[in-house]
Amino acid sequence: MSEEAVAYDATRIEVLEWPEAMRKRPGMYVGSTGERGVHQLVFEIAERSVRDVVAGRARSVEITLMADGGVRVTDDGPGVPVEAAGHTDGPGLETLLTSSTGRTGPADRRAPYLGLFGVGPCVTNALSSRLTAEVRRDGTRWVQEYARGHAITEPTAAGAATGSGTTITFWPDPGIFPAVRCSSAVLTERFRELAFLNRLLDLRLTDEQSPGESRSERFRFPGGALDFVAFLDACSGTPLHSDVIGVEREDARMAGAVEVALRWSEGPGEEIRGFANSRPTSEGGTHLTGFRDGLTAAINSYARGRRLLTSSDPDLGADRIAEGLTAVVSVKLDQPEYLGATRGRLGGADVRACVAEAVREDLGAWLEAHPEQARAVVSRMLRPGR
Repeated sequence: MSEEAVAYDATRIEVLEWPEAMRKRPGMYVGSTGERGVHQLVFEIAERSVRDVVAGRARSVEITLMADGGVRVTDDGPGVPVEAAGHTDGPGLETLLTSSTGRTGPADRRAPYLGLFGVGPCVTNALSSRLTAEVRRDGTRWVQEYARGHAITEPTAAGAATGSGTTITFWPDPGIFPAVRCSSAVLTERFRELAFLNRLLDLRLTDEQSPGESRSERFRFPGGALDFVAFLDACSGTPLHSDVIGVEREDARMAGAVEVALRWSEGPGEEIRGFANSRPTSEGGTHLTGFRDGLTAAINSYARGRRLLTSSDPDLGADRIAEGLTAVVSVKLDQPEYLGATRGRLGGADVRACVAEAVREDLGAWLEAHPEQARAVVSRMLRPGR
């Protein structure tokens, strides 16, 4: 091979600026150029609005899947700062839509994560054929237009505004996403999930994609994880106890909080869902391991204390205890430690210990306070053949 063939210097390096870098390798930023990627565009825009509601800066979020393939996300928060108006209280509109450094960081551990890799709204702008931003703030309505990530207008005062808030409307680029239609079912599942995990969230999803038909659903669940388990448990068979058992605790050792809800039913199945900072942990993690540790310890301690297990009997195993169980395990941490780039598995030894302790103590207290329901739960686990 000649020296000319293997020569490599700075002239061969191709530097891609925003938005071309995202448009050339979209899968690196939204995971896919299929339906999953289109949904991620929605989540990247909605995250800021959802966080404003959870933080108390806004009351609600409305997401509309439009008939022409566009998606509109509206909130009634204070309105994104507009550089042209001289606002300086946070990342401005243009920074937010054209730079990954403009992403609004979490106000605290309770800030939900919807983004995939922490890039923020700029990736939606880069991968959309059109995007319109409208800000209502200080009595003025500001509008700016973008095409494939590039501003085609300056932020322009467009008259008086009633109330405050931000509306982002975008159209996924069909040159990048061959099928740009969103699945209402997929978005419904994720936004409902977020509302269960964040009690303050009030979100409405409207689907206008089918001609002559509009469907709208509101997601608001003040009961939090307790409501989540009741929803999941609806098709799991007859409950063994009427109450959904709840565990809530802040713990400085893991720099965060844990919320757990659980209920056993007569059905044979097991459904245990884990979340870290409102992100599903499909690959498991220390919070789920800690949950099983605490669950096993509480049940075996109760069974032995009531002589349902004798000294010669082995402990009930975690798999046997979990039969018929529906549970949600949610931790919200200042510094979540994920194992792997996809953030599907949570690490942290302190998380395991803290969740285990909270579940062991609070479930143990519930068992002692509800002897009839507790006996029904444990007796099922001790039936011959189980």
